[in-house]
Amino acid sequence: MNNTTQLVLTNKDYKRYFEKGISYEAYKNNFQKEIDMGEEIKYAKYLPQNWSRQSRLDRKFQLSDELKVAIQQLDKPLNWLVITEHWCGDASQINPIINKVAEESQGKINLRFVYRDEHNLLMHAHLTDGKSRSIPILIQMNEDFKLMNSYGPRPADAQKLALSLIAKGESYDVPLHTWYARDKQVSLQQDIAALINQ
Repeated sequence: MNNTTQLVLTNKDYKRYFEKGISYEAYKNNFQKEIDMGEEIKYAKYLPQNWSRQSRLDRKFQLSDELKVAIQQLDKPLNWLVITEHWCGDASQINPIINKVAEESQGKINLRFVYRDEHNLLMHAHLTDGKSRSIPILIQMNEDFKLMNSYGPRPADAQKLALSLIAKGESYDVPLHTWYARDKQVSLQQDIAALINQ
């Protein structure tokens, strides 16, 4: 399959993927099981730190007033499907916020998670710049599973930073997570508010 040609999925396709998806609680349970399995898991070295980041945000993070207003103003249900993996550092920074938004919506946003490496066609329909399998990707659909928009893999400034370091052949892991620490999820919340308002 040509990676420069974006795959187009139907409402039925999205509904099928959504129904295969798991809750955030199940995602966290799977995450903990992978950590317990140790080195036999792919990218095992990233899991403990990602778990720590995610758990800290789960416990302590509070949504901004701007984002809460956007959620309150939702007048129709949304279906959110997140393409992710436990080893993804960006996912550990972003997924907890997405989950908090869904919780704050009091049922207006239905949220599910699927694993990138188990859903190649879905990932191929949501490549970054038509070529990269970067995650997480948040897919926003209406109540009939019609694709409305998608978001990811990270806020624009973080993406710019990562791409500039990749172009230089440098590792972006530490600088990227330093960026997240300084930004305190402000950019991400602004982006999600804009996604909801669309």
